[in-house]
Amino acid sequence: MSTRPAPHAEQFSTAVRGTIFGKRGEIARRLRPGDSLLLIPDPPGVDEPSVWVHARGGDVLGHLAPDVNLWLVPWLLAGGRCQATVAKINSEDTESWKRIIIDVRLLERQQGADE
Repeated sequence: MSTRPAPHAEQFSTAVRGTIFGKRGEIARRLRPGDSLLLIPDPPGVDEPSVWVHARGGDVLGHLAPDVNLWLVPWLLAGGRCQATVAKINSEDTESWKRIIIDVRLLERQQGADE
């Protein structure tokens, strides 16, 4: 039985939203294509949970779009794992919600999750 959230692809690219708040712009300027990122879901019980994107070291960069959060949050909370890297950083005159594009690769669920 597959542990991947059908019909979603094993790999996909998506934009990071919310990168203009607080000091996130400074964090974004440190990033380079290929940099590893952490994707961390909100804990259970949040009304509209998001997957938060963190730079190495833990700084919050932003969050994923609601249509991705809808399926990725429950999958991650059920033990799914993924790898994320910076794919592209568009110029600062690009709309903020399209500025940073990341590649995400879904991995197998952790052993023992929901068993």
